[in-house]
Amino acid sequence: MSEPGCGILVVDKTAGVTSFDAVGLARRRLGVRRVGHAGTLDPPATGVLPLLIGEATKLMPFLMDQAKEYVATVRFGVTTDTHDLTGRVLTEAAVSGLSRERIEAACLPLVGRIAQVPPMFSAVHHEGRRLYELAREGVEVERAPREVDVASITVEAVGDSWATLRIVCGKGTYVRVLAADLGATLGCGGAVERLRRTRVGPFTVGEAVAWSELTDPAAPLWPRVLPIDAALVDWPSVRLDVDGVRRFRHGQPAEVGVPLAATRFVRVYDELGTLLGVGEAAAGARSVRPVRMVHADRPGTSARPA
Repeated sequence: MSEPGCGILVVDKTAGVTSFDAVGLARRRLGVRRVGHAGTLDPPATGVLPLLIGEATKLMPFLMDQAKEYVATVRFGVTTDTHDLTGRVLTEAAVSGLSRERIEAACLPLVGRIAQVPPMFSAVHHEGRRLYELAREGVEVERAPREVDVASITVEAVGDSWATLRIVCGKGTYVRVLAADLGATLGCGGAVERLRRTRVGPFTVGEAVAWSELTDPAAPLWPRVLPIDAALVDWPSVRLDVDGVRRFRHGQPAEVGVPLAATRFVRVYDELGTLLGVGEAAAGARSVRPVRMVHADRPGTSARPA
């Protein structure tokens, strides 16, 4: 019953379901076993959830390392145990004097390479268990701060007790923690009211499959599956000759025709334009070392190197 193939299905996750729910639905709809997702979205959150199918799962760490964009509405004057409005309210406070300038100033320390303590309600592991499992039992443990990258926070709208922010950040960043830290800086507390992920790497919400399509048994999904290399479309690429392909497939560095520009990872293709995998090369190098090989077995248009 399984249709041979691989690729990427970009889904617009609805609120109230888990990322694993989306994976399960895709498995059943596409008739494949191997499906993963590139970055968990909390159940209340909506937006871009790339589902990696078949051999595309091998590219998961490379896609997860790419930037993500969120639009978050933060409610000020409240703190909760989950850092969003689904949690148990811990404190409430009056809110006054909110302005775009004041919020922008409070956001400045939250931009850049910052240290962030993972929330208890998260999937981070602690001694073999997820933190959210401990939190549901009323247990709180010490969490070491983790370094995360926040590229930008743009204040898009401000109300009497709320603000809408557009956040571009890297892997492992918790927008809920940013909201709580922002509220603490403003002295009134804050929690996420709504959260929508609008981009993961090259994938935007505008091209995502609607949740209604994913749940509709009559809606064809395979035509919406993108080629495997769509996850790496912003990377430089190299094409190998027959000897280079042989060496690359055997785990050996392969020669390229011209020195590579300043880069680390590149898309590697054979002479016919079929993706072989991910290679690594230093700036100015004339060879590429295999990092991850794939077998892209789904036919179709691909993001070929120029």
